[in-house]
Amino acid sequence: MGSAERKAKEKEELKKLILQAAKKLFAEKGIEQTTIRNIASAIEYSVGTVYVYFKDKKEILHELHSQGFRHLGGEMRVLFNVSDPLERLKALGRVYLKFAVENPDMYELMFHMREPMECLESLHEGVWSEGKATFDVLRSTVNQCIEEGHFKGHQLEPLAFIFWSTVHGMASLHIGQRINRVDLKEPETMLSSAYDEFILMMDNS
Repeated sequence: MGSAERKAKEKEELKKLILQAAKKLFAEKGIEQTTIRNIASAIEYSVGTVYVYFKDKKEILHELHSQGFRHLGGEMRVLFNVSDPLERLKALGRVYLKFAVENPDMYELMFHMREPMECLESLHEGVWSEGKATFDVLRSTVNQCIEEGHFKGHQLEPLAFIFWSTVHGMASLHIGQRINRVDLKEPETMLSSAYDEFILMMDNS
């Protein structure tokens, strides 16, 4: 490995270290209470070193949020070989919920926190490219379902948005620990049971 390659690898590893420390601190202390100084201290580097890689905390948040979407996108791409679009649609919902349940802090960052969106605004980017890419997978699958005769009488984008909103709502209520606070008989299985009911509604539509 040449000197230039070694330096590039070291820079990438340090950037990864910064992001790992930031993610841990955001989860432990909260966004507002975490500072660039906290992050630098956690990795035992100077504050200036962190600023070499990220201009501010919002940029760190945005990079973490992008990582989350790459992770989710990778999980969804596994389903591209499912030829039946309706079965793929059902599986996409399950993958989305599984991701949310297994990565609650990341999910909060990706879909609930305002800061990553503020970073987009500061960069004058009008399109939320990470969210768009994820929605495009869903929209394409719903469109294939419609082309094969499912969901007759429905409009593509509103229907895809309903699907996204439904699983997002389920995930958010679960992560926010709301499900077990409304006196349900079996709150621990409600997420999977509710999604099964949603699929049944799809099959009967």
